[in-house]
Amino acid sequence: MIAFDNSFARLPAGFFTRTAPTPVRDPALIALNRPLADRLGLDADWLAGPEGLAMLSGNRLPEGAAGIAQAYAGHQFGGFVPQLGDGRAVLLGEVVAPDGQRFDLQLKGAGPTPFSRRGDGRAWLGPVLREYLVSEFMAAAGIPTTRALAAVSTGENVIRETLLPGAILTRVAASHIRVGTFEFFAVRGDTERLRLLADHTIARHYPQAGSALELLRAVVAAQAATIAGWMALGFVHGVMNTDNMALSGETIDYGPCAFVDGFDPRAVFSSIDTGGRYAWIEQPNIAVWNLAQLASCLVPLMGDQDQAIRDATQAVHDFPRIYEGEWLARFAAKLGIASPREEDRALIEDLLRLMATGRADFTRCFAGLADGRARDEFADPAPFDEWHARWQRRIAGEADPQAVMARANPRRIPRNHLVEEVIAAARDRGDYQPFHALNAALTLPFSDKPEWQRYALAPTPEQVVHRTFCGT
Repeated sequence: MIAFDNSFARLPAGFFTRTAPTPVRDPALIALNRPLADRLGLDADWLAGPEGLAMLSGNRLPEGAAGIAQAYAGHQFGGFVPQLGDGRAVLLGEVVAPDGQRFDLQLKGAGPTPFSRRGDGRAWLGPVLREYLVSEFMAAAGIPTTRALAAVSTGENVIRETLLPGAILTRVAASHIRVGTFEFFAVRGDTERLRLLADHTIARHYPQAGSALELLRAVVAAQAATIAGWMALGFVHGVMNTDNMALSGETIDYGPCAFVDGFDPRAVFSSIDTGGRYAWIEQPNIAVWNLAQLASCLVPLMGDQDQAIRDATQAVHDFPRIYEGEWLARFAAKLGIASPREEDRALIEDLLRLMATGRADFTRCFAGLADGRARDEFADPAPFDEWHARWQRRIAGEADPQAVMARANPRRIPRNHLVEEVIAAARDRGDYQPFHALNAALTLPFSDKPEWQRYALAPTPEQVVHRTFCGT
């Protein structure tokens, strides 16, 4: 059994709708994240048994569960939609881990809710496996993120362009409160619920914040750190709408996400991002834009409005300064520099320019600095050789650059073609062994084993994935 303690569900009407998952015909457990279950204080054997499977598939709401779909709005590709909400997810409830930290347990793909907007509320197998792999890799790489507790097949098909096998992901999050959650009440002029939401968010995530302004400043700092982490991994979220930005600072909603192979600062993978709004290089700028929307929602809670606007504007304008510091620390570590100086920025940026010009593989180039293989990523290595000499002079005084690089540069990432391979094996043959093998390698991204060598290879031209798609 699970001891739920559902603080969000204790908020008044308007924050959610009571919603039960829709049962499925023949659920089967694909994967259970036992280390995460232990972290949450949950009994992994119970989760793997009949009662646990019934909960993870949505076939039974356990005693004490919340069973709610959360309300939120959102700016999607810059256009505002006043009502979105959980259209295919049901929040089972909240658990308090042994260390006192609170987590949401949410079923993603659990069937239609009042927010489904004529959708089926289901998920097909591919996006479930993708989110499981990518979110667990991100956690292992030290990036704030939602987690995957379990993946379950439903024994039913869902209709997309064709019939596809259905699945449900059990997602774990510090919370599912989004910028769009605040927008939902702000656009309705509901200051009372806006204040309740701010107080709830402060209590849950930032107890040191004593006001709405301090909440905004805390979220700005959290997002700056997270997005610097994205950039240092070559991660492209793909759909940075305000409803996909969590107040906790966690990475949330791995839809058409992807990782850069041959480095292109303007890399875009999402099939729906036709204008490149959410390209790799644009992600910090979009974060500022999203945070400005949050600031607008919080201004009514800040007292004198003229002063509130000035204070909120300054809080958002602090993002570049905080982000640049986080960026420098992340990328300097990738070069083996533990205590970066401002002049190191030029060294980093020069390498990135060389990589972009030569389309050097992002992950292999940085990982190869430690073992001398980075040069192999350049068709014309002469400019890299000049940079390399500068870099060697810079790290000559560092205490242990090899150890710093080893902690900062993953050997493997969830390469787009590898993720597609394991999805195809599961979809076409019901074979989950490739998924489990890749997941094992990705959850130890800084370690090496002989059987993991192929996961570190760059894709061949025929394997390169140019487009990724939302699960809906």
